[in-house]
Amino acid sequence: MTDLLKLTRPDDLHLHLRDGAMLKAVLPSSAAHFARALIMPNLVPPVVTAAQASSYRDRILSALPDDQPFEPLMTLYLTEDTDPNDLSAAFQSGLIRAVKLYPAGATTNSASGVSNFERVRPVLERMADIGCPLCVHGEVTDDAVDIFDREAVFIDRVLDPLRRATPELRVVMEHITTAQGVDYVRANASGLAATITTHHLFLNRNHILVGGIKPHYYCLPVAKREEHRLALRKAATSGDDRFFLGTDSAPHLDHHKESACGCAGCFTALNTMPLLAHVFEEEAALDKLEAFTSLNGAKFYKLPVNQDTLTLEKSQTPVRFAKTVASEEGDVTVFDPRVSIYWQVQNHVL
Repeated sequence: MTDLLKLTRPDDLHLHLRDGAMLKAVLPSSAAHFARALIMPNLVPPVVTAAQASSYRDRILSALPDDQPFEPLMTLYLTEDTDPNDLSAAFQSGLIRAVKLYPAGATTNSASGVSNFERVRPVLERMADIGCPLCVHGEVTDDAVDIFDREAVFIDRVLDPLRRATPELRVVMEHITTAQGVDYVRANASGLAATITTHHLFLNRNHILVGGIKPHYYCLPVAKREEHRLALRKAATSGDDRFFLGTDSAPHLDHHKESACGCAGCFTALNTMPLLAHVFEEEAALDKLEAFTSLNGAKFYKLPVNQDTLTLEKSQTPVRFAKTVASEEGDVTVFDPRVSIYWQVQNHVL
């Protein structure tokens, strides 16, 4: 028997598309399944002004296949020199939907991020005034803090004081990885939400390290203990509208991932929807999948719900997904959960 699951077409509210040859290679994987995606601005150099965001959007649209409708939702990269007036004009015109906060040195291409949070307070206050959301990479970069504790410490040391100082600011905790992150969202009634990635629903830190290092499972924030993975699963499948999908799909060339100092990121854009169907079925929550992928994020970002649909089909035999996506500069490995997946997007067999 074949099972069908028809959903409002989903949104990916945290996506890395890169630029140039990589953009052309990976964009079709997202555009095939997602109506919209919130595009991360950590290029080199980063997207810090309205003019740069407009130019990047044009490059994305130029790379988009003609038969794939897709709307890139642009963001700006917050720096200690961000112009509040430029940001405000970009948001009020609809050019950008949010601003991304990277603590300096926290992840890929974050060197231009924020070190002194007091220096960005005027920008955050302007964002609160105009209703522009702040998307937060929530990790401290203090060398004295263990990498597995950096999210929890960030909540106490940075995020909670920031929100108390600017209570009207709307905040998205990006790619949460801990039970503490889940609990913090649940403890706050309004103005706060969180994205959860596909790969963090599958991975704990044992998957990265036991039996040899798995470079294609290495990401930032790094996967944590099993108790945290289970907390993320419970949150994602709960139906709580403060949690929604942001894949953080982050493509890197294989020779950069599989190197002496491998890049952080999992490329999940191509098979996210089948993998999520697997997770939600395991949690007896397939009826909650549409909310997580298609409704909750649109509500938070004040976007209309997509009008078209996507259908997932369950087969009797495991689905074989493409192992890599080819770019002009080399291959990008597709995230492999190393479990049998029986779901696929209908009419999109890989």
